[in-house]
Amino acid sequence: MEEKVTHGRFAPTPSGRMHAGNIMAALLAWLSCRSEGGTMVLRIEDLDPRAQDRKNAELLMDDLSWLGLDWDEGPFYQSDRRDIYREAIAELRERGLTYPCFCTRAELHAATAPHASDGTYIYQGTCRHLTKEEVARKSAERRPATRLIVPDADDPRGTISFTDAVYGPQSEVLARDCGDFLIERSDGVPAYQLAVVVDDALMGVTEVVRGHDLLGSCARQIYLQRLFGYPEPAYAHVPLLIAPSGRRLSKRDHDLDLGVMRERAGRPGPIIGALAAAVGLAEPGEEVLPENLISRFSWEKVRAHRADIVANAQFLAGPPLVGNHASGV
Repeated sequence: MEEKVTHGRFAPTPSGRMHAGNIMAALLAWLSCRSEGGTMVLRIEDLDPRAQDRKNAELLMDDLSWLGLDWDEGPFYQSDRRDIYREAIAELRERGLTYPCFCTRAELHAATAPHASDGTYIYQGTCRHLTKEEVARKSAERRPATRLIVPDADDPRGTISFTDAVYGPQSEVLARDCGDFLIERSDGVPAYQLAVVVDDALMGVTEVVRGHDLLGSCARQIYLQRLFGYPEPAYAHVPLLIAPSGRRLSKRDHDLDLGVMRERAGRPGPIIGALAAAVGLAEPGEEVLPENLISRFSWEKVRAHRADIVANAQFLAGPPLVGNHASGV
């Protein structure tokens, strides 16, 4: 029996305006949580100094509110929570589960080691067995990152299996599929994997909904949850939106920028309706608000549309989505 969703979450990075893919993930997270009477948490993931722009965060919140995607707790800013993450890193270090890593990005990419399907480098343990003398010498030259030791491939603790609400059963052998992974960058910034695990646990998150591109992060996060003794949330990874040309949508290319969509549509109904129709929650051309979709929501419907979705071309190019509609949405 599936656990009830008591706490869902939005966890956007304020690196730019939301695009249609971000909105899709936020909409499904909200619907899943609200359909079970859960509490919605808003967390701003601004640990990276390049993403620490409160104006962008405020714009994200304005967009969410305009779309009708409200929240009950937050906003919580990761940039305000660094001491919490550093305490978690210190705990792992004291347990002898980490080691300093001096490998540069260029050295990693120059290596002949294989890469995971999502582009993640499979670390080969280059710095795992450095002597104290070698660590001291290298530390005088550059600040190290911190890696978490994963179990050997034949150790059952390193095989992580779980069931995703959209993509079904998943299994990963950490040593084979990612290797020892970063929990702290060389600039002292806690790594994404560590920060989200600590935050989800402390915020009581019971379901994580996000894009399919982050499915590969789950095994590492579940392993960290087990090391800390945290509850394991349920996971649902949302199909990625692609343009009609087959290119994946991204913030970098300003694809389906919500600012553009707001100007074209004039109201949230056409936007929510188009995204809902793409995952079987609305009829094509129907205008709806998120609250209208709560009773229609199910992960079964989303699973049926889990192949990459071709973005609605009218949001890429076309006439403004304005006019008189009986729904008034």
